[in-house]
Amino acid sequence: MTRQLHLNVNILNAGVFGGSWRFPNTDGLSAYRIEHYTSIAHKAEQARLDAVFLADGPLLDPSIRHRTGNNFEPTSVLARIAAQTENIGLIGTLSSSYNDPDELARRLGDLDYLSGGRFGWNVVTTAGPVAARNFGRDAEPDHALRYQRAADFVDRVVAAWSERTRLVSPQGRPVVVQAGGSSDGKRLAARVGEVIFSADQDIDSARAFRTELRDGAASFGRNPEEIVILPGLSTVLGSTEAEALERRETLDNLLPDAYARQRLSGQLGFSVEGLDDAEPIPRELLVDPDEAGGSQTFYRVVREIIDRENPTLGQLLKKLSGGGGHRIVVGTPEQIADDIERWFRAGAADGFNVMPDVLPSGFDDFADHLVPELQRRGLFRMDYESDTLRGHLGLPVPPIRREAPKTLVSAR
Repeated sequence: MTRQLHLNVNILNAGVFGGSWRFPNTDGLSAYRIEHYTSIAHKAEQARLDAVFLADGPLLDPSIRHRTGNNFEPTSVLARIAAQTENIGLIGTLSSSYNDPDELARRLGDLDYLSGGRFGWNVVTTAGPVAARNFGRDAEPDHALRYQRAADFVDRVVAAWSERTRLVSPQGRPVVVQAGGSSDGKRLAARVGEVIFSADQDIDSARAFRTELRDGAASFGRNPEEIVILPGLSTVLGSTEAEALERRETLDNLLPDAYARQRLSGQLGFSVEGLDDAEPIPRELLVDPDEAGGSQTFYRVVREIIDRENPTLGQLLKKLSGGGGHRIVVGTPEQIADDIERWFRAGAADGFNVMPDVLPSGFDDFADHLVPELQRRGLFRMDYESDTLRGHLGLPVPPIRREAPKTLVSAR
């Protein structure tokens, strides 16, 4: 069978751009209604996407003052979507830092069974002091400790799934998704990840990342062909290039400056408040990526942009547009299809975790115009050939692992 793209849509509140909720003719409060998620899921299923993807963090983000956020617990939303759809995969983000593995294994295992084998679990090690305080802790756990706990946590969850003799999913167990570009994160991904959600700005580094992960999987005795690498991709579509560029400019102008600065400060690990837009980022404050706190993945992305382009603060804020660091592509359906095809054929990606600029309008454009262009090129399926998430991804049903669960490392 000819290799084809895998595509998820990340239903990220009103869109990935920081000012998306302010975009003309957009309901800024849509993320507070379940219909927002179910309607996008219906559209994704009609477009034959692999899955819908929900991010999450167990915290009330202070940036809510400047931007609407994700507002429902992922498994609750995905259960509703499962009841209203038939084929689309369902991927939810749930923290290994602030959950119990036995409870999570039952919850996700039950949802996988009830959905007919469509569930995937995005394992994250929650970073940041806000989440830590939400759980009564003074500071976030050390980076290495978070990943040690995550590895043991996944082993416990997978062992619990393997012990199920009743209510077993048609796909065996939920697909394990992992997102992390740090040294610890890549090791965890190579050991347990089946779908890897990555962040890369250029094709060469993305290709190197994919090769590194596949080689790492082989070193753990895994088949590297059974790892699907999906970089994040933010899309800004227009019927003409000028229209797409105008849409991007509008979104940049709508970005709340306080939100953009606050988000960048969190990524860099130091405050950029008081720094003029015309000034470059102070190099003396930048640390080695392996020494950074918080999310090392996005610190690396932003640090690489600074090293490569030496932007002023204003230029960096505009480039990121409050979206966190995933690559942004602007253009017509044909132009963006060219970009997607180039990355895919170069071995830099097996597909993409798509984060439309504005929801739902940006995803409507993606599903109605870009997906048909990819289908015309033979890069994407015309119809589902499976009714499980593993089937969509071309992943086999995993063998049952019979092993004693490990003692879980405390996140404190």
